[in-house]
Amino acid sequence: MFSQLFTWWNTTTFGTSFTLWRKGARLVGTDEQGNRYYEEAGSSLPGSEGTRHRRWVVFHGIAEPSRVPSDWHGWLHHTFEEAPTVAPLARRSFEKDHLPNMTGTPLAYHPKGSLALADGPANVNDDYEAWSPENV
Repeated sequence: MFSQLFTWWNTTTFGTSFTLWRKGARLVGTDEQGNRYYEEAGSSLPGSEGTRHRRWVVFHGIAEPSRVPSDWHGWLHHTFEEAPTVAPLARRSFEKDHLPNMTGTPLAYHPKGSLALADGPANVNDDYEAWSPENV
């Protein structure tokens, strides 16, 4: 309960839970990472009947927007009317599984010569020639 009051980056806060309850949001579905998706039951403003309803994602764990798969992203932004639980996107043979953004984590890509490599930087001086005016 204490962490829910003060840590917005770790699942939902008390304020978000209250807003979901107050708006009468219904759970639409979850994705393979455990993120939960909600849609507002009624219209947000008086006189706005027939308009789009607000949609939310409550992250499972760290709140990282790159963890939202493309089909749920499309639903959140009203690109798709039906949720992926009702009308899943057709998976094509060339598509890969969704991966979150790994920047800043130990799993991030580090090119040859990077200081962040576990074995230390590789010797990249063999194919590097510094620019100088005489080389022009």
